[in-house]
Amino acid sequence: MTGSTLSTANLDVRRRKLLFRAWHRGMREMDLVLGQYADKYITDFTDAQLDEFERILEVLDRDLFKWVTGESEIPVEFDTPLFRDIVAFRDRIEF
Repeated sequence: MTGSTLSTANLDVRRRKLLFRAWHRGMREMDLVLGQYADKYITDFTDAQLDEFERILEVLDRDLFKWVTGESEIPVEFDTPLFRDIVAFRDRIEF
């Protein structure tokens, strides 16, 4: 997979920006995890979930990668249902 499969035509500006950021991380592995996750779920995110996803996107790729792969413990402030869902999603995607 090389990029988003979600049409942005019906997305609001905030969702479009977050989707773009999820697919353009800098580390290809994180592009694939966060981008595919956003493709699948961003249209149904609540405002609170959008806030949290935005906060997750602020974290450096090297840290996110370690948390998502289990190489490092997830910090308490990021150990949320949304982040745990991203971790579980990683096991279900194709690279």
